[in-house]
Amino acid sequence: MTTPRSAASLLEVLRREKPLIHHLTNYVTMEFSANALLAVGASPLMAHAPEEISEIISIASALVLNIGTLDNDWVASMKLAIIEAKRKDLPVVLDPVGAGATRYRTRVALELLSEGGISVLRGNASEVLALAGQGGGGKGVDSLHAWSDAAGAARFLSQEFSCTVCVSGETDFITDGSREAKVYNGHSMMTQVTGMGCVATSLIGGFHGISNDAFLATVNAMALGGVCGELAAESATGPASFRMAWLDWLSRIEVQQFENKASYEQLRLLS
Repeated sequence: MTTPRSAASLLEVLRREKPLIHHLTNYVTMEFSANALLAVGASPLMAHAPEEISEIISIASALVLNIGTLDNDWVASMKLAIIEAKRKDLPVVLDPVGAGATRYRTRVALELLSEGGISVLRGNASEVLALAGQGGGGKGVDSLHAWSDAAGAARFLSQEFSCTVCVSGETDFITDGSREAKVYNGHSMMTQVTGMGCVATSLIGGFHGISNDAFLATVNAMALGGVCGELAAESATGPASFRMAWLDWLSRIEVQQFENKASYEQLRLLS
């Protein structure tokens, strides 16, 4: 059973071990994701060249793939990275940014999932619905659906691709096919800062880099991002100050404080 203490304790491990997280991610949020991982205690590395992927994977603790700014060269690098990660049994987290918005994005995300080796898929409700072939098609990268609309799609994708699936939103829904949870932490100002979803994916990569339990790592990352959002909103006067305060809280939050504020529940064990 996942408990606030069992999740929060991973923060201590992350800060102590400082895992190296290899990213093939988008230009829009690359800097934000790197700063978030540095703040929480991990070590980010953003590198896309196929010539160095094998060497980087050999020293990394986890791999994060994000299709936000997509082209065929990046797709080829991502597929190569998945192959190398599978050889090392490295955790791989996929963010299918904009899946459902265009056929190209949807096809690429499904191709990456079909490579095997993806341990966590994190997307908004519209993206998850689109990948499950149940509609979707959000407004650009924004979701037009609630988590509850995509719960069934998340369960399907988890079983189809043997991975943990996180549907992020006002409430985050997480399933790995045998466990399910809802995370309630967060604040409305998080929707006013570009890249909060991408950064959540990076945080999952950070925690998955020190934990083989993809479900627990995902619950932990989503709760931590949401708790820091709540704390940042107390002093923020707008999106810019909120972004800075959020990063500050990632670096300064104490484990006990996180444990006390984390708000989530494990729904049920599935048969």
